[in-house]
Amino acid sequence: MDFGTFDLADSDTHTDMGFHPANGLIFSTPGRAVICTGIHTGLVNVSVTTRRHPPTEADADAWDEIMDHSVDSLTGTLHVASVMADAPPLPPLTPHGPGPYRIRVHARGRELAPDGTAEEPSEDYLLVAWPAPPSPDIIHKQTDQRGSQLRTGLHRAPPASPPISGEEADRKRMLRERLGKSMDRHV
Repeated sequence: MDFGTFDLADSDTHTDMGFHPANGLIFSTPGRAVICTGIHTGLVNVSVTTRRHPPTEADADAWDEIMDHSVDSLTGTLHVASVMADAPPLPPLTPHGPGPYRIRVHARGRELAPDGTAEEPSEDYLLVAWPAPPSPDIIHKQTDQRGSQLRTGLHRAPPASPPISGEEADRKRMLRERLGKSMDRHV
């Protein structure tokens, strides 16, 4: 896929929603979800299954990461998509129409080519979707390094800025004003 992710999207329009993988695997906004891969660019194996009801258990032995996540489908056509390539020929995840769904994301192989390029798929994803009201993520398994890195990276607090004096604050304000006026003349 592209840029270390692939999408679940209601449309072919890609809007920037930032990068917020707090659980290390999937994050979403209404009409779109992003799944984090181990590779930066290339091919991954993706399978899709839809259900009317949630699966009874997760097959934790076969996967490195398994997570249930709520996604709101605005059009009822949520499908696997990629930013830089054509969508693969997979069925939509939302055959029951628009509304809230749960997606169980299974992932394995994200550590095989971290941040690399894969011309042959080395990562596998299974997406299981069913209609359900929104609820918090359910973690069934979290064991790969990629997910751990994403979770840890988000919880690091930025370094504290040293306090500045009133004189320094005035100098920075004046500099910003001058730069703003200068930029206005050259636009």
